[in-house]
Amino acid sequence: MTAVLTRTASVERSTNETKISVSVDLDGTGKNEITTGVGFFDHMLDQLSRHSLIDMKINTKGDLHIDDHHAVEDTGIAIGQAISKALGERRGIVRYASLDLAMDETLTRAALDVSGRPFLVWDVNFTAEKIGTFDTELVREFFQAFAMNAGITLHITNHYGANSHHIAETIFKAVARSLRAAIEVDPRQKDAIPSTKGTLNG
Repeated sequence: MTAVLTRTASVERSTNETKISVSVDLDGTGKNEITTGVGFFDHMLDQLSRHSLIDMKINTKGDLHIDDHHAVEDTGIAIGQAISKALGERRGIVRYASLDLAMDETLTRAALDVSGRPFLVWDVNFTAEKIGTFDTELVREFFQAFAMNAGITLHITNHYGANSHHIAETIFKAVARSLRAAIEVDPRQKDAIPSTKGTLNG
């Protein structure tokens, strides 16, 4: 069996709160078309796509007249589901990766295992409750939804930082760069599932 034929997937999610469509190509160049109705969130998802080199098309219509919570969380669910679907058996992937990412005064670490066993460890303290009109607590909600539905063990630690925009941006970029490394196909084991269990589906 060849490690990678095509690693693409699409997901549609529709509830009373949101209607979302997501398409991903894990072997892309970071091209994206993103519309969620939440400007700062669009900016962060652009960083996630560009730095992971995952092509993404994301269209979210949410109940923004209430707040941004459902749109952000449900988009995390849909992106996670699409990435998990595109990974398939997770055959041939590197699996593990971690990175410390600096931006001005801020340093953030992301470490992940594309294990099929979802978990989030979150050690982040924002210095403000909002970035513009965006609630900073929603960054954790996004990554909780993403990790649970992508089947990824994800640890995020902000070592230090003063500017909440920078803290959020380093989180998205560090996760993106780590994800890029972890889902790369390892040429030395491109037909193998990197687990002594023989499966990475939980």
